Amino acid sequence: MTPAFIAMLIGLGMLTGFLAGLLGIGGGLLLVPFLMWVFSASGFPSRHVLHMAVATSLATILFTSLSSIRAHHLRRAVRWDIVHWMASGAAVGTFVGAQAASLISTRWLAILFALFMGYSGIEMMRKAHRVQPRIGGPLPSRPVLTGVGCGIGFIASLIGAGGGFLTVPFLGSRGVAVRETIGSSAAVGFGIAVGGLVGYVFAGRALVDMPPYTLGFIDLPALACCAGASVSMAPLGVRTAHTLQPSTLKIVFATLMLGLAASMAWKAWHG
Repeated sequence: MTPAFIAMLIGLGMLTGFLAGLLGIGGGLLLVPFLMWVFSASGFPSRHVLHMAVATSLATILFTSLSSIRAHHLRRAVRWDIVHWMASGAAVGTFVGAQAASLISTRWLAILFALFMGYSGIEMMRKAHRVQPRIGGPLPSRPVLTGVGCGIGFIASLIGAGGGFLTVPFLGSRGVAVRETIGSSAAVGFGIAVGGLVGYVFAGRALVDMPPYTLGFIDLPALACCAGASVSMAPLGVRTAHTLQPSTLKIVFATLMLGLAASMAWKAWHG
């Protein structure tokens, strides 16, 4: 990779880490399309670039979530009674999803990614200025929480995201406080990242036409650039989340997601 690409990856990693701390999302919805572009420009096999982008994004979230979890935990914003069950289910779901993703062509995986990204952008924009209603009643049972985590992990593994776009609204709908939904979502994202890392290494273990310095579908140089930068920025995102109303940033991020979703859909449609 050229110095320009390396600088871009570091910048993307910093933004990913900040968003992970601020909004409780892994940043994969933003990271994947840019990684795909970098890998394509670097001459990587076209049939693998999206799978590599998804896998590398999930591996990056592994490091980002650790930094974010620590910062949220110090502020008592992680519901470990929820996270233990959801994260274990998410790890299983992500591993299974990685095997399924490896069987899907790049074109259809790109269409699926664009649909989820578009949906997430619309939902984030729609709810930016709306207070999430808190529904009374107890949380679901532990098996249900594990099953929900498994489903979130499966979907997240197909698009390389930390699952926050599903975890945050789910916890919010069950009456969990806003800051606790963000901190707990970051912790669930760690389970997703673990399952995704193992799953995509396993799914790509037998490929022989991969670029150098890859581990399964994971590109190690890109991972090093993104992960190092993201870890340094996650605590700043957490501090911002606990001091500011992030509605404006949500709108900006949602607008960017909608633009990237349209671009991804156009590229997939035109091959």
